[in-house]
Amino acid sequence: MSRAQLIRNIARVAFLCLVASFVLAPMLATVLGGFKTNAEIRTGALALPETWNLEFYASIAEDPMFWRYLLNSLLISIGCVLLTLFVGAAAAYVFAQIRFFGSRMLFSYLLLGLMFPFATAILPLFIKVRDLGLLDTYWAVILPQTAFGLSLAILLFRTFFEQLPKDLFEAAYLDGCGYVRFFFRFTLPLSTPILATVGVFVFVQSWNNFLLPLVVLNSREAFTWPLGMMQFRGEYVTQWNRTLAFVTLSILPAIVFFLAAQKYIVAGLTGGAVKG
Repeated sequence: MSRAQLIRNIARVAFLCLVASFVLAPMLATVLGGFKTNAEIRTGALALPETWNLEFYASIAEDPMFWRYLLNSLLISIGCVLLTLFVGAAAAYVFAQIRFFGSRMLFSYLLLGLMFPFATAILPLFIKVRDLGLLDTYWAVILPQTAFGLSLAILLFRTFFEQLPKDLFEAAYLDGCGYVRFFFRFTLPLSTPILATVGVFVFVQSWNNFLLPLVVLNSREAFTWPLGMMQFRGEYVTQWNRTLAFVTLSILPAIVFFLAAQKYIVAGLTGGAVKG
C-alpha cells in the first residue's frame, strides 16, 4: 500500500468516526443518564456515574404501564409494517410488470407524497379520522402512517422488481402462471432484501412517531411509548434520570429489529442499482 493510499484510508476512517460520534454520543449520554442523579447529568452528560444506580431502570421495568406502552407501540408498528409491505409491494409490482395507459403519470403522482410534509396534514387528518370513528384506536395511527409511507415503499419496491429476470416470468406464464400467482409464488420470495429494508424503515419511523399519536390518541391505555415517556417526567420537576432510563429501555426493540435485518438493508437498497 502506498503512502498516499494509507493517508486516504486514515482520513476516511477519521471522517467516519467523526460522523458516528454525532450518533453514538447522544445514545451514550442517554444510557448513562439512567444510572445518574440529576446533578450528575447536568455536570457531565458523557461522564461515567459515580455510583451505578439501578433504581431508575428497575422502577421503569417494574411499572406495568411501561410494558403497556411498549405493547401499543409494537402492535402499531407491526401493523404499519405488514400493511405497507403488502400494499406497497402489490402496487409496485403492477408498475414494474404491467404497462397500462397513464402508469407513468400515476407513479409520478404517488411520488409526490415524498415532498408532502406530514405535519401540514395533521389537522385535516384528525378531522377525517374523527369522522370515520377511529379516534383513540390503533387504526387511527396505523392507517395514516401507512398512507404516508407508501410513496417511499413503492419507489424502492418498483426499482427492485424491475431488475428481476424477465425470463422467469415468461417461463412461468407459459406454464399457466398468472400475474397474481407469480407475485406470491416468485416475486415475494425473491424480494427478501427489499422487504427487510422497507420493513426496517417503516418500523423505526412508526416506533418513533410522536405527533400523530399525540393528536389521535386520548386514553392513557392506548398511548405509545413516546407519549408514555411524558408520564415519567415527574409532576413538578423533570426527572431526567427516569426519562433517560425510559428512553433507553424503549429504543431497545427498534435497535434489535434493525440489527436483525441489517444484512438485508444494503442488498435491498442496491439491488436495483446495477442491471445484469
